[in-house]
Amino acid sequence: MNPGPARSRRLNQRNGPTFDSLRPILPVNSAVSDDDVLLIGGCSVDELAATYGTPLYVYDEAGLRAQARSLSDGLKARWPNSEVLFASKSFPAVAMYRLAAEEGLSIDVAGLGELQFALAAAVPPGRIYLHGNAKSDDEIRLAVESRIAAIIADNTDDLHRIARIATEPQSVILRVIPGVAPDVHESQSTGGDDSKFGVPLDQLSGIVELIGTLPNVELVGIHLHIGSQVLETEPFVRAVEAIARVGEYPVYDIGGGLGVQYTFEDEAPTVDAYLDAVVDAASRVLPAGAKLLIEPGRSIVARAGVTLYRVNTVKRSGKTFVAVDGGMADNMDVALTGQRYEALVANRVNGGNAEVVDLVGRQCESGDKLRGDVALNEPKVGDLVVMTTTGAYAYTMANNYNGALRPAVVFCADGRSRRVVARETIDDLLRLQEPASV
Repeated sequence: MNPGPARSRRLNQRNGPTFDSLRPILPVNSAVSDDDVLLIGGCSVDELAATYGTPLYVYDEAGLRAQARSLSDGLKARWPNSEVLFASKSFPAVAMYRLAAEEGLSIDVAGLGELQFALAAAVPPGRIYLHGNAKSDDEIRLAVESRIAAIIADNTDDLHRIARIATEPQSVILRVIPGVAPDVHESQSTGGDDSKFGVPLDQLSGIVELIGTLPNVELVGIHLHIGSQVLETEPFVRAVEAIARVGEYPVYDIGGGLGVQYTFEDEAPTVDAYLDAVVDAASRVLPAGAKLLIEPGRSIVARAGVTLYRVNTVKRSGKTFVAVDGGMADNMDVALTGQRYEALVANRVNGGNAEVVDLVGRQCESGDKLRGDVALNEPKVGDLVVMTTTGAYAYTMANNYNGALRPAVVFCADGRSRRVVARETIDDLLRLQEPASV
């Protein structure tokens, strides 16, 4: 029986990963040096580790820029009156806000900190949109005072707060529940009838009437979002069709959620396939003159980023455990959603005999397993291991489990690296503990 191409790739990995086999998952601008060391954006990972330490988040800067442009230019070519919003929760670094803005993207923020980061990055306020299902007065006040493009209102409490705080008309996009639940992890599904986000469609007319009575609340459009890491285009089509049933508005924001290939088994839609599906549906059911917004995040940043670790321990007991100097403190997605990743020994990309191991972290939890049953080429203490496709949400959810220090972030391009986020220090942590330490 033919196991199929994806399964065949996995079987081949038992013989050890190679650069060519990992090519579709590694950052676009990856290569291997003459001495068999992985290069990201022309930068050798062993030099990056020596300069910045490990764990380390490493990004292919040119890859980030190219992916942002492919979405922005692709949507504009298909639907000229459109805007791509970078879903910044996927990678909320000030340097990434600046990069997205430089490539023509607007910014979607989901909290006070993200809004302040976007403003610190000199993103024009007219290209910032504020999300959130439980917005505070402080968030709405800063959004209004900064004159951001729009507030995505999730509920009537949002609307009343905006009316109380705004002293001049504030554009609002109302989030609705489309009743579309894609096949994703429960924590990543946001479009089903039991979602905590948005208002049910059967309440929409009453809320629109309410908005008409509120001072300085100007309804300009409708928003929806079905989920994250969606690996089919059909749910997006259904979402567009659902939003068409709410009536005609100047703006339709259909959210984000386009998934990416994390493993050999994954099959993700291309940007072109996604945009074709969305725009074809919009052309059929939305007003031709309306503005169309999308909110990609993961699909811009995931592949461009990797996490670089140093091997601390190789232990052979019931299994072979390769333990690195990071773990669930720098990548919570494995524990939270069961997300799977690929990995390789980055200082010997193509050399050595493969051994099937559990790649584990150093946090004091049995659940701190970065990847089970992965083939690594002769892993040794001191080796550098790269976990691929960690550009989305790893930095976002980094934490201080066991006193771990959040890693630095570097951008690499044309053989040069630049630190865009400093490594956290123990002084940073102790500063917050001062009341208890005196």
